[in-house]
Amino acid sequence: MTDAQAQIARLLDLMAALRDPVAGCPWDQVQTFDTISPYTIEEAYEVADAIARRDMAGLPDELGDLLFQVVYHARMAEEIGAFTFADVARAITEKMIRRHPDLFGQDTDHAGWDALKAKERMSRAETGVLAGIPPGLPALTRAAKLTSRAGRVGFDWPDAAAVLDKLDEEIAELRAELPAGNPARMADELGDVLFVMANLARKLGLDPETCLHQANQKFTRRFTAVEDRLASMGLAPGDATLADMEAHWTDVKRSEP
Repeated sequence: MTDAQAQIARLLDLMAALRDPVAGCPWDQVQTFDTISPYTIEEAYEVADAIARRDMAGLPDELGDLLFQVVYHARMAEEIGAFTFADVARAITEKMIRRHPDLFGQDTDHAGWDALKAKERMSRAETGVLAGIPPGLPALTRAAKLTSRAGRVGFDWPDAAAVLDKLDEEIAELRAELPAGNPARMADELGDVLFVMANLARKLGLDPETCLHQANQKFTRRFTAVEDRLASMGLAPGDATLADMEAHWTDVKRSEP
């Protein structure tokens, strides 16, 4: 047994002990797929964040947390007789072998990646161009994936300039709804704006979630710097005027490389 195999076996045993109905951890004993799912999403984002920060020292820990989530779900599934961790590992291994027929010597008609995935969706009784795009994806990511898939059959904007024109149109429609103040109508139009913006990122070869994540980090960095400046003057943000904070914000922005 390799070290990797031994450590996986150890992790599986740990998970079984945590979930043991008699001697296990009281918190872990009562968890369900639904209660654990938010943690799974959170851990995936923490992996992505460590990668974005190039934190190679912290990445093993974050990947471990994500692996623990996989083991957790597999253990709960095993308890109800649905599947096991071995089934999970086997399924992904066989899927990757199917998707790389030239590398692994499988008989193939050399169909492309999309054709292979379409065949897999058919085997799961999923049909339609948009089938198989998980509803639980982050909304911006799903918006880009939906139109990327539709684009493969010709339903797409020709270029980024066309998307920008559409964005102008959607913003105008949102502005037109503001005077009435109807929340449902404003939400509908704002959703259209966000949908088009996600696809502008796609047309520019960018990931919309990454773009927004970086913007969030930038805002956090700059606002924290504004707080530090105010603190050096003996002020809290709530004590400063908007004009003062905007002036510090501008200075912070100019000082960045």
